[in-house]
Amino acid sequence: MDSLMIGVSGIRGIVGRSLTPELLVRFALAYGTYLDGGSVVVARDTRTSGDMIKHSVLAGLLSAGCSIVDINICPTPTTSVMITELGADGGVVITGSHNPIEWNALKFMGSDGVCLSEQEGRVLLDIYYRGGFAAVDWSGLREVEENRRALEIHIERVIANIDADRVRARRFRVALDSCNGAGSEITPLLLERLGCEVTRVHCTPNGLFPHNPEPTFEHLEDLCQVVGEGTFDVGFAQDADADRLSIIDESGRHIGEEYTLALAAREILATRRGPIAANLSTSRMIDDVAAASDVEVVRTKVGEANVAAAMKAHGCVAGGEGNGGIIDPRTCYTRDSLSGMALLLELLAHREKTISEIASELPSYAICKRKFEYRRAKLQKILQTVKDSADDARINELDGVRLDWPDRWVHVRPSNTEPALRVIAEAPDEAAAEELCDRYIEISDAASSH
Repeated sequence: MDSLMIGVSGIRGIVGRSLTPELLVRFALAYGTYLDGGSVVVARDTRTSGDMIKHSVLAGLLSAGCSIVDINICPTPTTSVMITELGADGGVVITGSHNPIEWNALKFMGSDGVCLSEQEGRVLLDIYYRGGFAAVDWSGLREVEENRRALEIHIERVIANIDADRVRARRFRVALDSCNGAGSEITPLLLERLGCEVTRVHCTPNGLFPHNPEPTFEHLEDLCQVVGEGTFDVGFAQDADADRLSIIDESGRHIGEEYTLALAAREILATRRGPIAANLSTSRMIDDVAAASDVEVVRTKVGEANVAAAMKAHGCVAGGEGNGGIIDPRTCYTRDSLSGMALLLELLAHREKTISEIASELPSYAICKRKFEYRRAKLQKILQTVKDSADDARINELDGVRLDWPDRWVHVRPSNTEPALRVIAEAPDEAAAEELCDRYIEISDAASSH
């Protein structure tokens, strides 16, 4: 597997192998040049490599003449909130997100608190590859300001968007697994502010992940066990930078990250009408939720910047992705697990049913998600082969290839965050979804091998 990925969404690599101080300084110089020496909010998750990377980034930004607001360990959505709160020109989040502990990365944001668009990212990459960075002398070096109000400001924004008093009256019991990541401090504070009794599972912000930080079923055994053995209303799981949310029901059963957007959007639509944006790899549950409120679903390429752009263009009241990402534009235009939790608690308070009962009201589908390493030079051949196999399917080539039949779909596309090809399929039952996924893994792999 490649240990360095440079793309329009940022840079990602393995610390001490491909992610070196020299590379980090150069990218920070490029970003500082891109911003013309503007103001930058800098944050990191809890990974033990965070300090090394942050100081490399600070050096590059300062050298390019930027002023910096350091908010230290904060979730990615908190960084987005602070960019707009402070009127900054941009932001850098140091986080490997859902990747294992040996990885880390830089996410670059614009003045709207959204990760750079594909076009903006290409401009940044052009600066990086061309060199000729801005460089100030001693008199042009600016300050690094520390701001420790970021968590509180984010919490206040989230609470302002829901019926907090009704949530508080329920005194929900919540189990939380923050994977010892950036959500470990802010999330219990939010939940307690909403009157919840919180049981913390892996909420020590030391960056030593007790399991893979991707909040999917196979990584959440501890949380499921805690909820199953106790008396809880719900369990919540976050990834390392707290932008993704997965749900455990009151019995300790993993409902899944696909339900996050569908349930949160359902609560938003109860009081606010408007379109919903979702990427092409997101479950059709969101289509059912939207249809029940007679609103449109705008489908986008994978990547929160693409979803955010569609939300702004179409006036969407919510958006997100099937990986557990919900975007509530009242808080920020970034996936935000805290907004997701608040909306789900509000949904529980309003409906006065269990989370499993509410989830069971949505049409039931099975989704299968796979990934595999492939030869990048063979990408176009793989996608053409997938298209050729379509038979009577409706073909969408907006992002890789998605094939739709009346009761199922499959999406084949290169990952934005890993050197892998992703194959996601959804069908009426688990066996059919896995069969569809296996078929297109086999088709893609054969095209990659020849």
